[in-house]
Amino acid sequence: MTAQYSASTSGPLAGVKILDLTSVVMGPFATQILAQLGAEVIKVETPEGDNMRHVGPMNHAGMGHIFLHANAGKKSIVLNLKHPEGREAALKMAEGCDVFISNVRPQALARLGLDYEAVRQRNPRIIHVSCCGFDQEGPDAARPAYDDLIQGATGVPWLMEQYGAPEPAYAPTTLADRVTGLHTVYAVTAALYARSQSGSGSVRGGADV
Repeated sequence: MTAQYSASTSGPLAGVKILDLTSVVMGPFATQILAQLGAEVIKVETPEGDNMRHVGPMNHAGMGHIFLHANAGKKSIVLNLKHPEGREAALKMAEGCDVFISNVRPQALARLGLDYEAVRQRNPRIIHVSCCGFDQEGPDAARPAYDDLIQGATGVPWLMEQYGAPEPAYAPTTLADRVTGLHTVYAVTAALYARSQSGSGSVRGGADV
């Protein structure tokens, strides 16, 4: 597959600005793809940093290879979102962004004062994307999730055994994170197109299960 763009652009999402409150793999994988498509992605980290900074191997402390791969091409800022000044800084940046994306659990995001309604008050055109482990209308809505938990919940280890593994086993990659990350990219690009037609922002949610 090939694509061509005019010399004045650096990708189909050139000019799109994304405020990225994601961490670990699922969210950063999605925003990495969006950055590769030309979007300007500003990654917000806590003072402690993204957990994946400390997963080796690495040549320098805090620069784990998975972190570097998933966050290539992004800008970066450190904010303490639990502090009023950090929250205000995030909202101020959101005023000039097209997309606000996080994989903070929605309940925790609301406690931080960064849910859709709060961000929309500062930017009615914002596309607010929430990536979470479970459907927000189900009994597990408030539960956190990681890739291995979702693989187990959806029967991937059983399938691995059915197709040749000597016993139930996880897929040897962050399968759930990456599949959900790809769907996050679809959601963002579709919402950007919808906004170009309607002129207003929207809220988008995605869940592993």
